[in-house]
Amino acid sequence: MTTKQKAYLALSVTSIVWGTSWVASRYAVQNAPALQVSATRQLIAGTLFAGFFLLKGEKLPSLKQMVWLAGMSVLLFVFANGLATVGVKYISSGLAALIAALYPLSVVIIEKILFKNTRIGLFTFIGILLGISGIAIVFYDNAFHNQSPNYWIGIFVSVIAMLSWSFGTIIIARKQININPYYAIGWEMIFASLILFMTAGVTNNLIPFSQFPAQTWYAIAYLVVMGSLIAVVAFLYTMKHLEASVAALYAYINPIVAIVIGSYLVHEPLTKEIIIGSTITIIGVYMVNQSLKKQKAQQQTKIDSKA
Repeated sequence: MTTKQKAYLALSVTSIVWGTSWVASRYAVQNAPALQVSATRQLIAGTLFAGFFLLKGEKLPSLKQMVWLAGMSVLLFVFANGLATVGVKYISSGLAALIAALYPLSVVIIEKILFKNTRIGLFTFIGILLGISGIAIVFYDNAFHNQSPNYWIGIFVSVIAMLSWSFGTIIIARKQININPYYAIGWEMIFASLILFMTAGVTNNLIPFSQFPAQTWYAIAYLVVMGSLIAVVAFLYTMKHLEASVAALYAYINPIVAIVIGSYLVHEPLTKEIIIGSTITIIGVYMVNQSLKKQKAQQQTKIDSKA
């Protein structure tokens, strides 16, 4: 098998594993508190990440780095991952994955409003419109026929999780610290797990671990080993050996995997409206991503011409 073939295999692993992680999260929280599940997953995965690099000789982060990592952990893992885990307790894993996939659209809007440095042309605007319209189609039927208020809680926290991830990625792109990013992820997960455990305790969402059913532990094990370890290694390999535009394809495949696997394993509905809406959303996200890449290429060309 050639290096490129291995890279495409790694891309497949990333796409499938991160797509199925939404379904695994839904499995995990069916009979256990969502915040506690997220905290447990992050504590285990973060300890493995940070421990691996410490064993390789990495030094402990400085106080300044610790403060930065703690702050980013709130955006990326407390709000983004923690609330996304709460979301799948009340909405389908497929819908949660689709909402998460909207983050490039929100990045464009946030950058435009706060920093005035992103141009929203016609192509970008149509992409944003399609992305939002597709989501609307997916949950339209449930929104007006689902009698449980928890459904809207799931939508609300999933949107907040997506926006938090967007803010986090913007901040990281604008200001980075001199630390191995994957070592940093480990510490961010550890900090987030501590915050989530405290939040779960304050809100009475903690139960003895002995009361976790077997399916929750199986799901957490899958999320840690496959979602947080193997998929990350596969993604790194993909980024190293494939063009960025090809490696980014996982973002369009994840929601499809979540919808299909969710309908099969946890009997989530798979209707023509869901298929149509999901397709429209993914097309919209693709259009926005393409427009962003074009803008960045034009900006780089201007910089090179001035050099």
